[in-house]
Amino acid sequence: MALNIAKERLRNVQVDWHALLPLAGGTALLLLGLFCVWQTWLIADEGSAIERVHVAQDQAVQAMSDEVARQRGTVEKVLGTLDPSTLMSDPVQSAAALRQQLPQAIKLELYSGDLNEVLKANYREFGYAKAAQLMAAQSAEGVPLVQSVSYGGDRRLSLVMPLGPPQQAQAWAWIELPFAPLQQRFDAISPAGGRLDLRQGDEHGNVQLFSHGAASAEAEATSKPVAGSMFSVGAGLPSAFIVLPRVWPLTALLALLGLGAGGFLLRLRLRLRETPADEPQEVALPARIENIPGLTKPATPSAAPPPVTPVNPTINVDPSIFRAYDVRGVVGKTLNKEVAYALGQSIGTLMGEKGLREIVVGRDGRLSGPELAGALADGLRAAGIDVIDIGAVPTPVVYYAAYRFNTGCGVAVTGSHNPPDYNGFKIVVGGETLSEGAIQDLYQRIASGALESGGQGGLRQVDVAPDYIEKIVSDVLAERRLKIVVDCGNGIPGAIAPQVLEGVGCEVIPLYCDVDGSFPNHHPDPSDPHNLEDLILSVKQTGADLGIAFDGDGDRLGVVTQSGEIIYPDRLLMLFARDVLSRQPGATVIYDVKCTSHLKGQILDAGGSPLMWRTGHSLIKAKMRETGAELAGEMSGHFFFKERWYGFDDGIYAAARLLEILAGDLQGRSPEEIFATLPTSVSTPELKVELEEGEHYRFMDKLRQQANFDDATLITIDGLRADWPDGWGLVRASNTTPVLVLRFEADNVAALKRIQQFFRKQLLAVDFKLKLPF
Repeated sequence: MALNIAKERLRNVQVDWHALLPLAGGTALLLLGLFCVWQTWLIADEGSAIERVHVAQDQAVQAMSDEVARQRGTVEKVLGTLDPSTLMSDPVQSAAALRQQLPQAIKLELYSGDLNEVLKANYREFGYAKAAQLMAAQSAEGVPLVQSVSYGGDRRLSLVMPLGPPQQAQAWAWIELPFAPLQQRFDAISPAGGRLDLRQGDEHGNVQLFSHGAASAEAEATSKPVAGSMFSVGAGLPSAFIVLPRVWPLTALLALLGLGAGGFLLRLRLRLRETPADEPQEVALPARIENIPGLTKPATPSAAPPPVTPVNPTINVDPSIFRAYDVRGVVGKTLNKEVAYALGQSIGTLMGEKGLREIVVGRDGRLSGPELAGALADGLRAAGIDVIDIGAVPTPVVYYAAYRFNTGCGVAVTGSHNPPDYNGFKIVVGGETLSEGAIQDLYQRIASGALESGGQGGLRQVDVAPDYIEKIVSDVLAERRLKIVVDCGNGIPGAIAPQVLEGVGCEVIPLYCDVDGSFPNHHPDPSDPHNLEDLILSVKQTGADLGIAFDGDGDRLGVVTQSGEIIYPDRLLMLFARDVLSRQPGATVIYDVKCTSHLKGQILDAGGSPLMWRTGHSLIKAKMRETGAELAGEMSGHFFFKERWYGFDDGIYAAARLLEILAGDLQGRSPEEIFATLPTSVSTPELKVELEEGEHYRFMDKLRQQANFDDATLITIDGLRADWPDGWGLVRASNTTPVLVLRFEADNVAALKRIQQFFRKQLLAVDFKLKLPF
């Protein structure tokens, strides 16, 4: 009975809202007031915090300058007492003797005053960085600046010291010392709540060597030089969490209002509690109520309904944007921020199933990029995924960042070479670039609403471009200074590519390198010869050795020579294969169905294993993982280096490797003379026939059923390629835009026309309305 009485009392309990509301309101206002107090303190301290970081920056610059001077002074003290002519009578023996006097030196070598032995050296064995530093010392004003070099993870201090008068050196000493003393001096300086970055370079570009402090601090654009060296110290300013206007009197007033109003409401609550209230009389209930006249037995309370599991509402997504190896559509028609958000949830759900928790997101320079990338990141975070936002960068930098931060996952928000109103997503999950079935799986998750939501993934913004630049520049170096025109077509490569190619040792003439998502000058697609016309003209006008072009997101490469000849990517792949196979004999080299028939023979002659495969960057990368290939390339201009790189398609890195090959030619030949050694045929570029969305796939199905190519050898791994002894032709459905892609190659013009006529007959038999470009 006592239990029944207690239950009845609980049913009769009523909430006294008049007393509860002042408590809740007062507590909220007190917390708001305390928050405003904290904001006031942050705003008032912001200027001092920045000043403290700048003081730490000056201390680091002074400490590094002192250490550089100390290291140089130690070496000068030994070298200053010696006769250069005596040393150079036996350089090797003299260097060994000097090592005894400089036990801290890791390496010490002596060279003649005219550096003749350096000029004649094989730089692959001698070392590109060493040669560049020695030759730069000849023209240096005063004592050559100290630099650093890296051997894997071992960074060293590198000095070039003149023996004799600096302007008329009779000999040069090249010394490598441990970098650890400098790093220790740098690390010993407290960043004062910000971040200190040790960089190497000049106003044309620099790379970050070391950093310590808050990773979220906002880096200043300029840095302060370290005397006597190529080093500088940059400052990252602390990023305080300030959400109120940066006017401390205003925030202080808000704090007083919040604290005062909160205190008033809490005092009102106390007064209400002190007011006596009528005590309700306790009524004794009978043990049973069934037999009391006028009363009926209360109904038994029904069981509470089970909790409803929230279901993500489905959105209308056009399935046509989920293509063979990326997601791509027209902004405002088939693609918007809602689609991007749902795609982020879908990718995040897939990652969660694989136990992956962090992803890199970057975008190209298109006008729709910030909104779509932001919505994608929000969707990923809603699925519980932590996002590393690397901002506006070429697609290869997104791939690099996935390796750099060991996420194995990345999304590049890019429309690649498509028109300005297009945008899309290239997706890597668990080290695999998604394609075909995996792309369709993302759509099915969205269509069915099977998406994770309610997560609280983190977000951090990181500038990884300096690391990417340093990684390439530290590995690739042109032995002679080539003059090149770089056409970025107003795409995002313009923000990075000129720095990289200057860093490897070339003179760069930029063309359309300012990033503009409307592409005002020409379409950023180097596979179309019309888009190379300005580059060809610029190369001829400037007398440059070469012209380099990139597509809109920097994963494809185009090349033109001094005479205006377009070097198609399949011929470039021959040159890359020769170079890679010279160090990796027997390696597999993959190429797509659009490439020249000469490639197979060239790869075999160079000692490699050729493999033709389907077109598509994600399909090529999957095949590389399967076969362990060291190199791959596509006719569209995608190049994939596994040897010395990571195996993803990177037009900027491919350009650097090309310049290394051309500038390092042992016979000193011009680029045109080197390209002339590559076999060629009469061929066409990629020809395109535009159709309605999806119609190009239906056309190919009909062609496979109806076509008759007589005695030709047919290859059907991707479209339909017919090979004859004197040439071949190809037709395939593009996986990025609704077009048929054709290409033809033959030993002579007559054979080319015959093959084209054969294809014309077969294509028109399927659809006589086709407008063929040949």
